[in-house]
Amino acid sequence: MTTAPVIADNQVAAYNNKGYIVVEDIYSPADVQEMRDALDGLIASAHGLTDHTDVIDLEPNHTPDAPRVRRIKEPFKNHDVFNRMGRHPRLIAVLTALLGPAFRMHGSKINLKSAEYGSPVEWHQDWAFYPHTNDDVLAVGVMLDDMTEENGPLLCVPGSHTGPTYDHHQDGRFIGAMDPDLPGANLDTAETITGPAGACSFHHARTIHGSGRNTSGRSRTLLLYQIAAADAWDIRGFGKEASWEEYAATFIAGEPTLEPRLAPAPVRLPYPPPLKGGSIYESQSLAKKKFFGAKTAAE
Repeated sequence: MTTAPVIADNQVAAYNNKGYIVVEDIYSPADVQEMRDALDGLIASAHGLTDHTDVIDLEPNHTPDAPRVRRIKEPFKNHDVFNRMGRHPRLIAVLTALLGPAFRMHGSKINLKSAEYGSPVEWHQDWAFYPHTNDDVLAVGVMLDDMTEENGPLLCVPGSHTGPTYDHHQDGRFIGAMDPDLPGANLDTAETITGPAGACSFHHARTIHGSGRNTSGRSRTLLLYQIAAADAWDIRGFGKEASWEEYAATFIAGEPTLEPRLAPAPVRLPYPPPLKGGSIYESQSLAKKKFFGAKTAAE
């Protein structure tokens, strides 16, 4: 008896062509529940907070007595459950098909779009935040809730991963958002990424993407794992890792290499840094032009 592959050849081809795919049934209902339970514990720790922390990013309408969290930072590093789920065999199988046999976890987060107030994320390319020596770099979106048309789903522009790296600066400083009026970005062609809890989206680091506010009555929680091939080195250096040992510990398949692969890719460095740091929500709050914010205000 043979076991069906986690990802089919046509899905790999679709990823290479469009810059994103959805693969269902990566995680079982029991896996999803375990992650939700772990997340509930992290959210509970927001009670009493008056400002963001190194782990928790708060919604603008948060209060200490009525906590509202929009992001958990680095769950892979900060919680055993999310570390273990980042090494799930079915996830590793898909990443191997897309990136090869060796890759590392160079970042992670959980974006929470709670019912009726979850914050939007303006159009951007992950590549603008962390360019590497080659672009075998992607983000996995683990759906901890059903992601539907109504609850602020991920939106991706097909084929944009083969185009330019757009300017994510404003007034000479990086803000982590594109000008929505920029010609040629084809934002009107963006496709909605949906799927049931337990499914995962995979989008290339150069794919243009964003998401609107959650105006529905259902939450939309997305765990994001940021993955890079072993020979894709962050051109900013070690990044968040302070030593070789910490860097090596981020590998979830294969081994580190001291021979980075250099491949042509359009790069803009994210400097000078934003005046407001801590998360993409903070840096994008400075944007003078907001696509999703303006749309929401008009509704």
